[in-house]
Amino acid sequence: MATIGARLVRVAPGAVDIDVPVRDDLTQQNGYLHAGAVVSLADTCCGYATVRNLPEGAEGFTTIELKSNFIGSTLEGDAVCVATPAHKGRTTQVWNAEVHAGKTGKAIAHFRCTQMILYPRSRDQ
Repeated sequence: MATIGARLVRVAPGAVDIDVPVRDDLTQQNGYLHAGAVVSLADTCCGYATVRNLPEGAEGFTTIELKSNFIGSTLEGDAVCVATPAHKGRTTQVWNAEVHAGKTGKAIAHFRCTQMILYPRSRDQ
């Protein structure tokens, strides 16, 4: 989060919001927000959401799949991400994230990831 300057706005059981200011070092040569920064924002947001919703006994998670559809970009202001659950199971969780330009509300990307829930391993394994 520190690398992209992300700020945690809200953490709740059903949603997590994170925003990031559009800065020159996060943009392409044309000034638009870089797709890698958008994916980092969305993946971070879904990661916080997963941690907030880990099942009892779980010790962590790892991302096993992610997908992004880019439908816009922004030149200034903040990029805002909101992650919401599609599935919160004991072995996997699936999260949807919407990224939009904070200034205009214009959609930037739709993101979905699948998280594998990790549990402590016994010493015999």
